[in-house]
Amino acid sequence: MPSPPSDHPSRWISIHSDELSALIDPRGAQLSALRDRSGRDLLWNGDPSIWTGRAPLLFPIVGALAGGRYRLGANAYPLSRHGFARGSDFELVAASAASAVFRLGADAASFAVYPFHFELEVHFELEGASLSVTTCVRNRGTADMPASFGYHPALRWPLPFDQPRAAHGIEFETEEPAPVRRLDADGLLTPEHHPTPVVGRHLRLTDSLFESDVIILDAVRSRSVLYGAAAGPHIRVSFPATPWLGIWTKPGAEFICIEPWHGIADPQGYDGDFRDKPGVFLLAPGDVRPIRMVLTLQD
Repeated sequence: MPSPPSDHPSRWISIHSDELSALIDPRGAQLSALRDRSGRDLLWNGDPSIWTGRAPLLFPIVGALAGGRYRLGANAYPLSRHGFARGSDFELVAASAASAVFRLGADAASFAVYPFHFELEVHFELEGASLSVTTCVRNRGTADMPASFGYHPALRWPLPFDQPRAAHGIEFETEEPAPVRRLDADGLLTPEHHPTPVVGRHLRLTDSLFESDVIILDAVRSRSVLYGAAAGPHIRVSFPATPWLGIWTKPGAEFICIEPWHGIADPQGYDGDFRDKPGVFLLAPGDVRPIRMVLTLQD
């Protein structure tokens, strides 16, 4: 019989600690299950009738491109929303009971849409009640490499702790008074700044917040947020070095995405060089940029 595809659950990599267990799909190096010690699911299940994602990695772009392509000098390259990493097969390069490391490198297919000798190395590690994910973006080429990167974890809404969906919210580490940004119907960043729905440090989650798609905090000051209901365990999402935060769901769906980004969708009408786009960072030959996210279950 043929082997199951790389994104089949039988191929997922299992890691565990005393407090948590996780499954990682080599297709996209995607965190695909996260459970507490009682086996309760903390992560969205990827129901294909609603949204197949669970916690995709966004590379080499975050969001959509104007016209579905970007420009490098005189050349233009097509690239779909959030880039190609989430649909690529990563190599498992190391694994233990509590950790796993996956790697994706440039090949002929990636070079056709992103002409750089990149390498992504994704480190998953469970320690107690925390899952850390560190993605190292590395330039293996001989020219400067522009890139963006983002995390997109979909947490259960409601969490499986017997609290109603309406009781859930997000508490920021510090007050977040800055206006927020929105996207248009094509997924492009609109120029308007909107009053923040964050009141002090608190965002009460309602479906109406997401009728115009994602909420983007492009001047976020907090380095972590606490998600959950007033009663019961919470999940802290920490993002030490990402300057944008997206918060998103499909209204009515049983997930909330808390998305640390180092990058953002094209502004409406953007036609500049990709290297000049807001949110793009440049890596010199041989350089590496580690980007970390930590999910912690806490009472």
